[in-house]
Amino acid sequence: MNSETGNAVADPTENQATKTGERGFTLIETAIALVVMMVMALASVSLFTFAIKYNTGANDRALALAIAQQRMERLRRTSFSDATFDTPTLTESCPSAGRPYSVVTTICSTSDCGGSAVLKLITVRVTPSAPSGGQWSGTAATIITKRSAPLLGDHLQ
Repeated sequence: MNSETGNAVADPTENQATKTGERGFTLIETAIALVVMMVMALASVSLFTFAIKYNTGANDRALALAIAQQRMERLRRTSFSDATFDTPTLTESCPSAGRPYSVVTTICSTSDCGGSAVLKLITVRVTPSAPSGGQWSGTAATIITKRSAPLLGDHLQ
């Protein structure tokens, strides 16, 4: 009691929630919150699984393209009259980063495909043999170029 007024002093530790009738969460509210959190967690797990799968497939495609570029650079360094350019199709298996890749090199020097005696159409197609990222990652990476014979012009003699 307050000695001056004679009234009871309110306890400062009294909870405001008891005045309004709120006493905390019920078991049902807690269970519903847990179910909502579980659904959100499962959705994020499936998102991460999807991302890992497609990132692995993108890595397969990037490696296939790197192999195709390496093969094309090797053919660019090769002399135009080399016997390599006499083989119309060459199929090889090339492992990279622990995965097998099928490399098909096609050299066309006929007019049927745009080539000639002084122009060769070169196609390098690299396909992952065991794609890990789904069906789309198993598609081939293809590089196509034309290579011409070095000819001296009339002004150089």
